Amino acid sequence: MGRSGQEGEVPLRIGNEFAQVEVRKVYTRNGERLEIRSPRLGRAIQLDALVLESLTWQDPAGFSEWLREPFGPNRPMEG
Repeated sequence: MGRSGQEGEVPLRIGNEFAQVEVRKVYTRNGERLEIRSPRLGRAIQLDALVLESLTWQDPAGFSEWLREPFGPNRPMEG
């Protein structure tokens, strides 16, 4: 039986007083991905190795700037 995006590792839960996410490795037709899911928001994203590596190229201040409007300009939080 082949592996699909629905199959993968057992999720690892990471959280604090502001957020909680589940992270797991999944297998797709295009290779392995890291799936990050927000149970509270009901949203998920699958990232490949290149996208994950590109996170290491960023300055931490860039993430702070991005989080000022995480859903885009003038877009309310969904959920």
